[in-house]
Amino acid sequence: MEQVLDIYERPYNLRRPVICFDERPCQLLGDVLMPIPMKSGHVLREDYHYKRNGTCVVLMATEPLAGCRIVKVTKRKTKKDYTRFMKDLASSYPEAEKIIVVQDNLNTHNPSSFYEVFQAPKAFALAQRFEMVYTPKKASWLNMAEIELSALSKQCLDRRIARIGLMRKQVRAWTAGRNRSKTKIRWNFTKNNAREKLGRHYDTIKN
Repeated sequence: MEQVLDIYERPYNLRRPVICFDERPCQLLGDVLMPIPMKSGHVLREDYHYKRNGTCVVLMATEPLAGCRIVKVTKRKTKKDYTRFMKDLASSYPEAEKIIVVQDNLNTHNPSSFYEVFQAPKAFALAQRFEMVYTPKKASWLNMAEIELSALSKQCLDRRIARIGLMRKQVRAWTAGRNRSKTKIRWNFTKNNAREKLGRHYDTIKN
């Protein structure tokens, strides 16, 4: 936990950007009956019946101090999907010496995934672009990508979206608007806060 918090306390460094990465599954839901459009004095009205059209996954990378994010919608969350996303992420920071990635401990979230997709030289070169930092188990609240995914859910995904193509279009529009406004995340929980508020856990470690 303190390793992650220490990284969040560092000043902005263009050569070593801090990126938070996470994923979110989404259901694709269509209408059985045509909704009644909104009009003056009435909100959109839709029947409680809906049609399941499968699922998709939103991959989110956010740079909290710069106010930018990269978001992609895929059909699954396989090692191949993760690797291709990380390749796109690396390409977005060509001047960076190292890209620090804060993420959870899912088994796909490590450089070994690169070797299952690319030949060894290319996989090694991609792995060298990153310094991967993992949040502790049961401490996903440390990952600021969850804050961005929550904003996406409330502002964009809080309605029925029937097709993955439409999901991608809506997510792209949301991402572009949020990047234009350079919406940042202000993280205030520090190592000192952790030592004060979670002192009982530190005492457990010492014992």
